[in-house]
Amino acid sequence: MQRHFSDRRNAVIVGGSLGGLFAANLLLRHGWDVTVLERVPEELAGRGAGIVTHPELFDALCAAGVEVDGDIGVTVSSRVTLNPDGTVIGSRPLTQTLTAWSKMYHVLRSVLPDACYRSGADVQSVQSFADHAQVTLSDNTTLRADLVVAADGFRSNIRQKYLPNVELEYAGYIAWRGLVDERDLSPVAWEALFDKFGFCLPAGEQMLGYPVAGPGNSTQPGQRRYNFVWYRPTDEASTLRDLLTDASGKCHPNGIPPHLIRPDVLADIRDAARSLLAPQFAEIVEKTRVPLFQPIYDLEVPQLAFGRLALLGDAAFVARPHCGMGVTKAAGDALQLAKSLSTTDDIYEALADYETHRLQFGSAIVEHARHLGAYMQAQMKTPFEREMAEKYRTPDAVMRETAVAPTL
Repeated sequence: MQRHFSDRRNAVIVGGSLGGLFAANLLLRHGWDVTVLERVPEELAGRGAGIVTHPELFDALCAAGVEVDGDIGVTVSSRVTLNPDGTVIGSRPLTQTLTAWSKMYHVLRSVLPDACYRSGADVQSVQSFADHAQVTLSDNTTLRADLVVAADGFRSNIRQKYLPNVELEYAGYIAWRGLVDERDLSPVAWEALFDKFGFCLPAGEQMLGYPVAGPGNSTQPGQRRYNFVWYRPTDEASTLRDLLTDASGKCHPNGIPPHLIRPDVLADIRDAARSLLAPQFAEIVEKTRVPLFQPIYDLEVPQLAFGRLALLGDAAFVARPHCGMGVTKAAGDALQLAKSLSTTDDIYEALADYETHRLQFGSAIVEHARHLGAYMQAQMKTPFEREMAEKYRTPDAVMRETAVAPTL
């Protein structure tokens, strides 16, 4: 049962992406005043690619005030795995709705009052005191709050301050990503892949793809896009560093902007697609105008609450994308945070309850994603890793487990 407090409490949420927007909308609807601080000056809409939905995500959207209807994404009813020659090696029925990052951002941002969202707000420090928390910005202005939510992403500066010994761990492979307009696909590629969740499994690699909303967040036939993710083992010391180096010789260790990826790197990935992938998937890679890639990392935290500060979403746990649970986990974090805060006026007690519920869940998601991704690792160091690689490398296992919420 929600408690009713005589004085409205206020929360500052650091990070204006999806996790921050879920937290802001849910706390607002539980009687809190909220201020979202986003470092990037412009609106974030249009960034990112595909998102797999799960029932908990829809629950969180409804609780956040979003009307969930058939326009929220594209629904597929089956999964298929293609051989390198383009023939079907396996299939299974599975109904699932796929959406796009930009669609999720739009619906969450549209239900949050503009006065609650501040772009271009560069947070320099967060401090927690006995009776309040304080956020200091780069222009030396300060904000006082009852609660601070750190939703500042997988490279969270706030997490690094409070947990300096917890670091991202490179998984040994990268994910190439891209989007192709539905109308640009050949009839052969469209027929094989577009209305399905598709896979192709070259040795030690994994390609997957599915339809998502198109320009303007349209889910109408003919106006959608196809989203792909291609996992490839990549040695960190040599190959990854080269991929992160632009034409001027500058290395971008935290991720290279897509427009700075060298032409020879793009030529190599398209050549590899033609030689390794089913021709339908090779066509999708070829027709992607601006491919990008991201190194895959793991991260677990031993603690979520620090005084009046709570970690949420990727600031708390970073799981490999194979579960398709990143956004859903952030939404679940926000649901639990709002629930815990609604049952007591003691912030410390509420955050302890939040930590109890979400700490074990986050660890379990990270571990399951490691199992699913084991066979893409550039180097498998332990017998257990090799066992997981064998268990999850078959088409049936990949189709059954990928982007499906695990039983925890």
